[in-house]
Amino acid sequence: MKQVLAIYPGSFDPVTNGHLDLIERGAKIFDRLIVGLLRNFDKEPLFSLDERVEMLREVVRPWPNVEVEVFSGLLVEYAKLREANVILRGIRAVSDYEYELQMALMNRKLHPGLETVFMMPALSYSYLSSRLVREIAQLGGSIKGLVPPVVEDRLRAKVL
Repeated sequence: MKQVLAIYPGSFDPVTNGHLDLIERGAKIFDRLIVGLLRNFDKEPLFSLDERVEMLREVVRPWPNVEVEVFSGLLVEYAKLREANVILRGIRAVSDYEYELQMALMNRKLHPGLETVFMMPALSYSYLSSRLVREIAQLGGSIKGLVPPVVEDRLRAKVL
């Protein structure tokens, strides 16, 4: 029987508890899950690529079937290279759905054998985004419970 390999792509700047919610649930559904950290030269992230990889590897340790990798270029090309069957995407609101649907349909056009699975985060994380976490931290607000403790520590050190 063919194993199902899923890729959960993103910039994870920083990884939030909403991301971890999807990773934990994805690890239960798929045989293997790659958290694919996109190397995006058009964005200026708060954390370097190496810092994000370190944080992700630390927080996904509880799930032996989850690995962290960096990729650049088209997601569908990376999926072909890794022989992935599924793209895992989180949807928080209708606005996310519209964008993600367009991306999923284009990915299907480029790679018909690649399925996209949409997953909603737990209700307690439905408002959460990396951008909001960065803004709250930069303005001195509490990010407790929004990110894993290791990320909270690194974020505080980064913005002080």
